[in-house]
Amino acid sequence: AVHEGQVVSAQELKVLLQPLFTQNSRNLILFLQDRLSIDDFTYFSESYGNKNPFQNEILQSSPSSLVLPAVDCKATSYLLSVLQESGDWKLTNLTNLNISHLEVNASHPNLLVVQLQPLSSDLKEISTLEAIAENDKIIGRVTMDLQERGIHFSVIYTAVRPSRISRRTDVVAGLRRQLMAAEEEDSLSYPPLNVTTGNYTCILFYASNFTLKANRSVLIDLTNATFFTQNVDISASECSDSNTTLSLKYTNPVKGISSLEIRFLMTNRLYEVSARNWSTLGLVEIVQDGEKFAKFNISGISAPAEYSFHCQLVGTSNLYPARLVPSNDEAKNWDVFISKLQIQGFNIINNQFSYASDCTGFFTPGIWMGLVTSIILLWILTYGIHMIMQLTTNSRFDDPKGPSLSVPQTE
Repeated sequence: AVHEGQVVSAQELKVLLQPLFTQNSRNLILFLQDRLSIDDFTYFSESYGNKNPFQNEILQSSPSSLVLPAVDCKATSYLLSVLQESGDWKLTNLTNLNISHLEVNASHPNLLVVQLQPLSSDLKEISTLEAIAENDKIIGRVTMDLQERGIHFSVIYTAVRPSRISRRTDVVAGLRRQLMAAEEEDSLSYPPLNVTTGNYTCILFYASNFTLKANRSVLIDLTNATFFTQNVDISASECSDSNTTLSLKYTNPVKGISSLEIRFLMTNRLYEVSARNWSTLGLVEIVQDGEKFAKFNISGISAPAEYSFHCQLVGTSNLYPARLVPSNDEAKNWDVFISKLQIQGFNIINNQFSYASDCTGFFTPGIWMGLVTSIILLWILTYGIHMIMQLTTNSRFDDPKGPSLSVPQTE
């Protein structure tokens, strides 16, 4: 079957994967990357000559294969849950990629989830090429080990979101506003992380990209672990009417870091000037291996207590609207990048975000440029009118029929 030119929906994907659940070999390996598109296979293969990162020939050697050029983001987001619901799988998450001690019972269905290293968007293309090549080696290493053991298996290689998003060009300008709303809805490819107390949700947290960099070199992409697989411990989070703490604990997020905890501290206070309560995200703390403690002060993250807070870019860079400012020496070793952040720690209704207060102020850079330009033009106009008003005409004129007019210097 040819699947070019269409986006496979969640229901269609479930039907296409149905043979995996009925075959005799019930061992399934899910290689999960943070972002991938069908164009990556041709772009990186043809652009760098001998540096083709896709050296693994598992697709060609397979007796049967299925290639889906485009799959709906929502379908891939719920793929793991669909697989678990489709059979009595024994789920095994492989993060350290050390499969030499992995015990696979062939008599029982096994679902192996391998988290490949992320391809961060702030890396250069050559670094992305190296990351894809490393992931390709990981796929080859895992599959070769299972083949040597004589274990029959099926493989799914996919990602949480596409690396290249094609824009629709058949929409007229009058519908641009609707198109932006549709794109924003599609970008929410997974539900937000929620912290509950009893039957009530007290914290909602969402980000399209949640990445840290330790010591300016070690990249830690926590997007998949936080929102997709939810391989994160939030039991230490605390909620109250005045103070809320979102605690995110990760085990072995990357090689060399055994544990990582990130805390978001929010407060709810009454400000008499505005006569209303405001929620403020004042501190972010990072604890590495239970010892190294980094603390960041935050400027610009506040909203009415009944609202959620949204910001396009949040991090340690000076260019971001909401900036994390290091407050101790350990914090200077960390870089934080969060895109499309939305967080709410108070007054959550129906387990959904309330109306979002955006970090963009009323006076945007465009407005300031327009105001400054208008002021300069107004000053030029005022100066010109003032100069014209200073012009005077002669009080006497020369008569060509009479004697010439003589004007004394005293006049």
